[in-house]
Amino acid sequence: MTDGIKQGVSNMSSLQETRDASYGDVSINSMRKIDDLIVGISHSVRCLKQLIALVATSSAPAMIQGETGSGKELVAQALHAVSGRKGKLVAVNCAAIPADLLESELFGYEKGAFTGADRQRIGRFEMAEGGTLFLDEIGDMSLALQSKLLRALETRSIQRVGGGKDIPVDFRLVTATHRNLEQKVQEGSFRADLFYRMNVFPIVVPGLAERAQDIPLILAHITNLRQSEVSNLPCPEFDPSAQKAFAAYHWPGNVRELRNILDRAFVMFPGRVVTGRHVRENLLSLHVPEIDDYAESDALWSEAGDLDVLQEPASCNPAAPHAEAYRKWFQFSDEIDLRQHLQDIEAVLIEAALKQNEGLVARAAVTLRLRRTTLIEKMKKLGISRCAA
Repeated sequence: MTDGIKQGVSNMSSLQETRDASYGDVSINSMRKIDDLIVGISHSVRCLKQLIALVATSSAPAMIQGETGSGKELVAQALHAVSGRKGKLVAVNCAAIPADLLESELFGYEKGAFTGADRQRIGRFEMAEGGTLFLDEIGDMSLALQSKLLRALETRSIQRVGGGKDIPVDFRLVTATHRNLEQKVQEGSFRADLFYRMNVFPIVVPGLAERAQDIPLILAHITNLRQSEVSNLPCPEFDPSAQKAFAAYHWPGNVRELRNILDRAFVMFPGRVVTGRHVRENLLSLHVPEIDDYAESDALWSEAGDLDVLQEPASCNPAAPHAEAYRKWFQFSDEIDLRQHLQDIEAVLIEAALKQNEGLVARAAVTLRLRRTTLIEKMKKLGISRCAA
């Protein structure tokens, strides 16, 4: 296990010692259950855990919002784990089930309700009796089904498809979405009354780029899980430069992407030292490493000594700008020259790519994921020469 991951494990231990002061009156047992599911000690994650612990015991609906892969289902599991509800957590992905089948999946159906209904079947509402019903990707639900969901929330009863009897149900509704439901309400594709009925407790899950401090902890956690699942593959080691590369990446796929990258590392660098260059060139872009890279990585690891990326000041390890960061721009500035700003960013990245690739336009185009002809056109437009490097 690398020093960075060892430090991550150490920080996880120190978290247990300090959470009494961090969470006040929140049950220590509850916090331990939450910590088992959600890994991290960054400020945004500590706030998330505290919010989960505070609202979990309520029976009011909670809506989890966050980017794809950020761990919304883990938040739902944590809410149920400390809720004290005796029933099960029943999860449904609304986007994964065809719209014409989702109603019978949720509400169940009576024998003979439609062709092929040769027996009675209870739905997910009844399965969640006394527990939690988790509807993931709620933004993909049809308007017609939204009306029936609203009625179930208001009356606390349902009718199976093909039935005429009201069946009382006791469940706590937790929903999740990566979509902007307020915008969908304005567009008329999502019911406003249902949105406000579900959004009693809004919970926003931070993206991985916002909590780069937690990456070594998450790596340690996932590595422990993977070692138990794939015992025949030795664990790769990540040197300080690899930790920096992870912290600098913008993580569009969030924790799910990090988990995939670790799986790649197990296959591509089993028992090997992984450097920052390996992260950028082999794990993030999936280029097969050259044989000589292994010897080079061992040498770099030896030179790195006892450097610990977790001990560096945050300013020495800035994360790459994420598009979502601009959403808060007007909280700090009254205006922005958008065209000039984007042009400046484009020019800087093109010049950096040319420098990275020693002025070779074709290789710079690959780095920027552009066609060579497109890059040449942009260079002419921005007045950038091949000698910019």
